Amino acid sequence: MSNSMLVYEPIAPCLTQARESRQSLDNLAGKVIGFIDNSKPNFSLLVEDLSQILIEKHGVKSVVKRRKKSASQGAPEAVMNELVAQVDAVITGSGD
Repeated sequence: MSNSMLVYEPIAPCLTQARESRQSLDNLAGKVIGFIDNSKPNFSLLVEDLSQILIEKHGVKSVVKRRKKSASQGAPEAVMNELVAQVDAVITGSGD
């Protein structure tokens, strides 16, 4: 009987090159927040409520909402580029 143990690390390798991330927001007042709806049920309802709270209670200037075709696909590059140009932060979500 062997005294060794084989252990697998269940972490997939990153297939994309690391990118520089943006700085954290100091606050939300006056900022534009983007949402990417993953097209699952109920996320659009959550986005409506969150948008209202962000604007009314945290001073967010405006909210930009975009919806993916399906939860299993990433957002198109054009949508990502549009959001990068328009918003200060993006929230992606999942609903069910």
